[in-house]
Amino acid sequence: MSALVDPRLPVFTPEELATFSEFFYRHTGILFTSRKDYFVERRLAERMEATRSASFADYFTRLRFQPSGEELQNLVNLLTVNETYFYREDYQFKALVSGILPELARARPRGTPISLWSLPCSTGEEPYSIAMQILDGWDRADEFEIEIHGSDIDTRVLAEARRGVYGERALHRLAPDVRRRYFARHGTDDWRICEELRQSVEFSIVNLANPLDTRRFRGMDVIFCRNLLIYFDDLSRRKAVETLYDCLAPGGFLCLGHSESMSRMSSLFTARAFGETVVHQKPTQAEY
Repeated sequence: MSALVDPRLPVFTPEELATFSEFFYRHTGILFTSRKDYFVERRLAERMEATRSASFADYFTRLRFQPSGEELQNLVNLLTVNETYFYREDYQFKALVSGILPELARARPRGTPISLWSLPCSTGEEPYSIAMQILDGWDRADEFEIEIHGSDIDTRVLAEARRGVYGERALHRLAPDVRRRYFARHGTDDWRICEELRQSVEFSIVNLANPLDTRRFRGMDVIFCRNLLIYFDDLSRRKAVETLYDCLAPGGFLCLGHSESMSRMSSLFTARAFGETVVHQKPTQAEY
């Protein structure tokens, strides 16, 4: 049964939806198929009302030519999905502390940086999970300068990540002792992550499809980019993986989501098994 049409919504022609979807794809790498038409229409209608645009043409002109890019950011915030929780797919975090970090540490002196990057980081659960796993699971953490970066295209979720306040659902996989160590009650139903962890992650806005955003991330040792590429088409996936490859240091590791297959995107990486997961390693200089 088809969804009922909301009579309050503006009526968009197929050509208008195609024009918008192509514009959004070029700017973000995210492709909306016709199955997402109603979702896109509702968000477009919301922004047209907020900007008092008389027609799609008026709104699209604003979207394309606004110098600040503020309206595009408003749409990005509405159209991106942010579903996460602490210790999601934690087998990769276990691989990080039991295999990846020890391997990286063997190749460098004590006191040198080890850089990790989480994108999209959403409201911060992933980079904070990385920090907790390193503190709890890697006995050499104090010997190195651990740098953790969290990035997302959505400015609203970045503000929530910096705030560090979470509901019960986000914490449902955490053991009671982990909660006690890293969280404090915040109001009646929420929890706030400790100041030390909030200060340990540097958050920033990054659009993976924009080279100007990603060029400052070079020499990363480990990149977590999980469950993002499923929203891209084949061409965007290949470009994104090549960008992540450039951001990694030689010998660095890329962790993808469990449903994302590197074999369909790039042959640049070497597959490595660590425990229950497979990650993807950039060759060292000697292997170039």
